[in-house]
Amino acid sequence: MTVLIVGATGSIGRLVVAEAVRQGHAVRALVRSAGKAARLPTNVETVIGDVTRPETLTAAVEGVDAVVLTLGSEGAGKAGAEKVDYGGVRNILLELGSRPARIALMTAIGVTNRTGDYNRRTEAHDWKRRAERLVRASGRPYTIVRPGWFDYNAADEQRIVMLQGDTRQAGDASDGAIARAQIARVLVESLTSPAAENKTFELVAEQGDAQPDLDPVFAGLDRDAPNALDAVRDVDNQPLNDEPQRVRDDLDGGLPKR
Repeated sequence: MTVLIVGATGSIGRLVVAEAVRQGHAVRALVRSAGKAARLPTNVETVIGDVTRPETLTAAVEGVDAVVLTLGSEGAGKAGAEKVDYGGVRNILLELGSRPARIALMTAIGVTNRTGDYNRRTEAHDWKRRAERLVRASGRPYTIVRPGWFDYNAADEQRIVMLQGDTRQAGDASDGAIARAQIARVLVESLTSPAAENKTFELVAEQGDAQPDLDPVFAGLDRDAPNALDAVRDVDNQPLNDEPQRVRDDLDGGLPKR
């Protein structure tokens, strides 16, 4: 496959690039500058562009079979959350147009928690959840991964566990932890697993060894309901009628369907 990595120079994105190369894919990385491109392996194609500027994304999506989105706006506040966490996903989907491409989107554990201090300050959960909805509404095959706390797992906690319903919402590492490298592995392997198609899950690690084959783990999950905007078993606490009009417009035919 030709796989586009969006967020390729971030702490997860760099590992996704390495994992996709290891699995034999042709990797294209979207980067914001030549300086950032220089940080990536020489066998990775780089395209300079910015997810907040749709006119810079045409070359990035040309001929791709799949897209992994690990972009994030950490520290950029409410405006950044809308512009990057949501707007970046929106712009990639728009630029893909009618091109068939599978999507793997990384958001976060606790993304349905709207009342916690973090979301009240940043609205990051709300905008990430809206991005999830765009992916589901696009009609493309997808996997949405909501990882726990990066690299807070102990050395003997390598067994990959996938949960649904987003019930862990303490807002700290007690919600679950997962190694960055394992997140990258799950994102890349989901692209070629029929068992992972149209599924949304929280991702953590527990005591034990990592599974050599993730297909049985993917297979144990429920698929999202056809034509549903939210993940299976998610709490219904973000009514569409209360969403900003620009978001409703995107969902109501504003984005090209496959």
